[in-house]
Amino acid sequence: MPASSSTARAINDRLALDLLQDEGPLTAGQLKTLTGLSRPSVADLVDRLQGAGLIEVVGESGADRRGPNARLYGIVADRAHLAALDVRTGGVAVVVADLLGLTLAEATLPISQDTGTEPAVEQAVALLERTVAQAGAARLHSVGIGAPGLIDPATGELRATTGLPAWHRRLVVALQERLPATVLVENETNLAAVAEQRTGAARGLDTFVLLWLGHGVGAAVVLGGKLRRGASGGAGELGFLPVPGSGGLPSATGCDDGFHALVGSAGICALAAEHGIEAVPEPQEPAAAAVVRSAPSAGDSGAAFLDALARRIAVGVAAVAAVLDPGCVVIGGEVGLAGGPGLAVLVGEHVARLSPLRTEVRAGALGGGAVLHGALLTAREAAQDELFSG
Repeated sequence: MPASSSTARAINDRLALDLLQDEGPLTAGQLKTLTGLSRPSVADLVDRLQGAGLIEVVGESGADRRGPNARLYGIVADRAHLAALDVRTGGVAVVVADLLGLTLAEATLPISQDTGTEPAVEQAVALLERTVAQAGAARLHSVGIGAPGLIDPATGELRATTGLPAWHRRLVVALQERLPATVLVENETNLAAVAEQRTGAARGLDTFVLLWLGHGVGAAVVLGGKLRRGASGGAGELGFLPVPGSGGLPSATGCDDGFHALVGSAGICALAAEHGIEAVPEPQEPAAAAVVRSAPSAGDSGAAFLDALARRIAVGVAAVAAVLDPGCVVIGGEVGLAGGPGLAVLVGEHVARLSPLRTEVRAGALGGGAVLHGALLTAREAAQDELFSG
């Protein structure tokens, strides 16, 4: 059955908006070429989108051309403002952006572990409010939040998780209650995978696994272009993977004797100390990232440490390959960025010895910033889906 005229207009409008989002400002002539629509249809489309306040004239295509087709049309960036939060065990980071994703203001705030739940929540909310004011945003349309722990796939709520501060869950609830905005919550590693797929090391891949190495360890699974969260939201909780060499077995209440013990920040630092390697981390940075970054300058001991670490990481990668056969595993997080391609190559070599399944290992490109970037992408898509489909 052919689409109705109103449905066809809606499809064409969204196509044009997506092109303006991806390609930047375009002339009516360029929109005609890219959409395949007739000149009158493009003229009507431009009028509709301008009337809806979604696009505006932002310039001209060149001094030697004049007339309607020389006008450059772009999305009205301040039609909606967005925010993203990266909620960590020791603090929170915030960024506020416009509809095009341009950062307008950003800030971070450490929150000590002995801070009570309500004071911690108030500090985080106040940080967001100050950053929104600094950005000059009247109100927020969508807010993306990345947090450690499990997100209930049925309700979208952050579940109470042993070992994480109680203020994490309370902050999410408080923002949902206080903000006249769409609040979206996602596991931090899943958001990092979104960012690495859109703009980082996994760009162009529709099937891969992101292995997150930072303060802790986790994984995000993308199969057939879709993020797979699992029945309870726990897909990718590799910290609980039982592995040889960790000294014991993990339990339902803690992963101290699982894969986390080998490649969490504390485990990596202990391994580095065995090789005589120490380093001072940057503020809010996992100590493991500092020792991995400094290893190449430590000569033979540094090379031995990186090889030993690669063997540990390869155990987890081989387990992932045996179950999912993703073809590619990205070593993300602060440790993945610190180790870079050199560490990724070593991991890949050890994986090839452990598994018959061909698995490419890549270094993540975005480091710890991937979570905040992924949260902002999620908020922007939510805003665009609503505004562009109206």
